[in-house]
Amino acid sequence: MRQPNLSDVALFACVVEAGGFRAAAEKRGISASSLSDCVRRLESDLGIRLLNRTTRSVIPTEVGARLLARLRPALEEINAAFNDIDDHTQRPVGTLRLNAPVPVARFVLPQLIPAFLERYPGVNVEVAMDNTFIDVIAEGYDAGVRYEESLAKDMIAVPIGPRRQRFVAAASPSYLERNGTPIHPRELLTHRLIGHRFESGKLGVWEFEKDGTVVRIPPQGPLLSSAHDLEVGAAVRGVGIIYTFEEFLGPMIDQGKLLPVLEDWWQAFDGPFLYYHDRRHMPSPLRAFVDFLKEDARQA
Repeated sequence: MRQPNLSDVALFACVVEAGGFRAAAEKRGISASSLSDCVRRLESDLGIRLLNRTTRSVIPTEVGARLLARLRPALEEINAAFNDIDDHTQRPVGTLRLNAPVPVARFVLPQLIPAFLERYPGVNVEVAMDNTFIDVIAEGYDAGVRYEESLAKDMIAVPIGPRRQRFVAAASPSYLERNGTPIHPRELLTHRLIGHRFESGKLGVWEFEKDGTVVRIPPQGPLLSSAHDLEVGAAVRGVGIIYTFEEFLGPMIDQGKLLPVLEDWWQAFDGPFLYYHDRRHMPSPLRAFVDFLKEDARQA
């Protein structure tokens, strides 16, 4: 006996349930002759007659009826599995694993994730806060968030969060009173600067721009850290000048604990992107999140 085709088995069951080839063919959207050929092939594979055919009716043989009784639970389970997949496509279920740099995890995702979770209660979100340039797919993440200069060329990128951001330079009133206020980036070479070192070991070089002129300053000073909170706290206490994402310094500037410097030279740049591998079948939580971001962008 040859291994029967499961599609032929399902069509045989449909013929019996519909009471004939014509009704089953209409239900399946195929021709009655094609349906008849499939059942004949199944009978040939099994070496038994499954249906008694007359001009008025199609009735399963005794063997066909027994076989269908055994197969029906399995066929229903198969249909339920496919319906479950389709249901997950419409109502995603599962875990979305994201890898994002610190500024995005702290200031962008909190504006998005709660609303996303409320819309899709079957989805859980796991976020790893990481500034290193890892292979997020190889590390088991569904997607990552990075800025444009760090995106791999073979990835699909979708805008997430603000489309323009900037770095802001600031210092405490007490520091500026003691050391003066710089009016050109090169004057920073004589100031105490608070630097940032990434987890990769790379030093964050300060870059300023005005009227097409770019000035880069490697920060030299009493504090070099990979912890943004430590850097901001030190700046507030008068340790030196800091230059970082506006989101980190905005509240301190608003409260007067820090004063902006070199405002005409602050560098603006494009906002972050969600990126993921170009694959045909996306996990349903990731597809839902991508659609959510696109809708959020249209409403902005």
